[in-house]
This record gives sequence, structure tokens and C-alpha cells, in this order.
Amino acid sequence: MEWVEITVHTTTLGADMVSEALIQHGSTGTMVEDRADIPDPTKPNGIWEIIDPNLINTLPEDVQVHAWFEPDAAFAERMQALRMHLDELKRTVPEFDFGTLAIDTLNVKDEDWSEVWKQFYKPFRAGKSLVVKPTWEPYDKQEGDRIIEIDPGMAFGSGTHETTGMCLELLEEVVQGGEHVIDVGTGSGILAIGAAMLGAKDVLAIDIDPMAVKVARENVEHNGLQDTITTLEGNLLEKVDAQCELCVANIIADVICMFAAPLNDHIVPGGLFICSGIIKEREQDVHDALIAAGYTILKVCHKGEWVAMLARRHA
Repeated sequence: MEWVEITVHTTTLGADMVSEALIQHGSTGTMVEDRADIPDPTKPNGIWEIIDPNLINTLPEDVQVHAWFEPDAAFAERMQALRMHLDELKRTVPEFDFGTLAIDTLNVKDEDWSEVWKQFYKPFRAGKSLVVKPTWEPYDKQEGDRIIEIDPGMAFGSGTHETTGMCLELLEEVVQGGEHVIDVGTGSGILAIGAAMLGAKDVLAIDIDPMAVKVARENVEHNGLQDTITTLEGNLLEKVDAQCELCVANIIADVICMFAAPLNDHIVPGGLFICSGIIKEREQDVHDALIAAGYTILKVCHKGEWVAMLARRHA
């Protein structure tokens, strides 16, 4: 079996929580490299005497937590979910020094993991009519199918992650046709494409990551929706004047909390807001932020450790 080794750079204080996060997102195990675990050579004791004094020089300057993952269909999504989880740690426990939380990858058998996982990524149904199909996989279309062809590359959103799936299902429930839609943090463009296929009049897909914008644009063009979907690089809606009847944001809890009130300038009274990327521990925080910003919570969905919400802006 092929494995991918993930290394997260952190601190002694953050190592346990980083290790817990890695296991929570599917790691088969973790190993911590920390200079603090090696006895001080300037203070000899019985243990130090049987340890090579040069050992400490082989250890990294920071603390590194190593974990191992199988590069299956959900691997790319798990990596993005892990990144979101680590970002949440920094925000929710500000008194901790977590270090950089940079993530490195190593192919244990020198395989290209970005390609290996593709063999496990197969077409699947998301909701009643939406079918997510990798661009490289065949699929026999059934009557009524709306097929989203996706190559997520290194962008978030193959559809296999719980947050993406819940957003697709909510889109299918609420898109009636003819709406102006904004997709904030579009990633691979999968939610924008889903909205367009469900009948949205036009969709603005925004992401702060230029690589995600490139991937989203390619996926939009592959699905023949470039006349309906506009992809744009930007930080949330800072430089956008557009308004919509429906906004979807699969990002993280803190950003949703910060974003809820400013969104009122972009979503029409009575408009809908679908949000996810919310770990269950932050559900109440997001709920309270939406209520305070003038929204009514219409539906809350749960899958695994994740939450999605459908809300309506007060008229």
C-alpha cells in the first residue's frame, strides 16, 4: 500500500493538539520530533549516559508532528479540512503558541500522491440530481442527472468532504432558477458549478488563493459554464459590489462569523445564505453570529464532525 507522510511544524505546547487533529482527519498514527524530549547534555543523568550526545543535533529546530495517510478518494479533502482545523486552533486558542503550523508532504514510496489518489475518486451522487464526476472517469448518465465534472487539483472541493456535500444538497433544495449567486471561497468551483447547473442565472465565484481561482476557472470552462460563472481572485467580498439572492460560503467558522454582517451589503433582503466549514464545536458561535447579523436559521445539517447552515436574511 502507498502512503503519504504529512508533517506539521508546531511547538512543544501545540504538539498534542496537532497530533489529535491529524488522527481526527484520518491518520493511521503520529510521531513527534521534539528537542525537549531529549535530556539536557549539560545535566548528565543515568538516562543521558546511554544516549548519543549527537542525537539532539539531528532533530529539527521546531517541533514536527508526522502522520501517515492513505491517498484515497477523500485524501485531498482531508488535507484541506486539516488545514481548516489547524487555522481554527490558532483562532480558538490564541493563548497557545502553535508555531507556523506549516504542512509538508512526503511520498513514502516516492509516488506522486496528487495523482495516486485519483484512482480512488469515482463518480457519486450528491443529492437527488447532482452527480459529481472526476474528469478522467467514465459515467453512464441517468435521466435527470446534472453532471458536475471536476478535477480539483490542489484546490478544496472534490465533493467528497462532508462540508462540500452538505452545501451541494442545500443548493439543490433552494435553487429555484434565475438567481444571482455568489460563491465565497470557491476552491475547485464545485459549488458555483452546482448552482449554475441547478438554474442560477449567474454566479460569481471568488477565492483568495490564485491557484484555486485557476482550478475553478478550468473546471468552469470544462463544464461549459463560462458564460454563467465568473471567477475572481479576492478576499471575501472586499472589492465586490455585486448583490445576490443566494450566497454560499464553505470556509471556516471564524470567517463566517466575521463575514455575516458585511454580507448584508451583498445579499438582498429575504436572500439565502448557505454556510459550512464549521466544526461542531463552533456551531453555536456561528448560530449566534448569524442571528446577531439579522438572519433566521432555517436548517442545520450535520455530517461527521461538520455542520452546515441555511439562513435567511430578514426582509
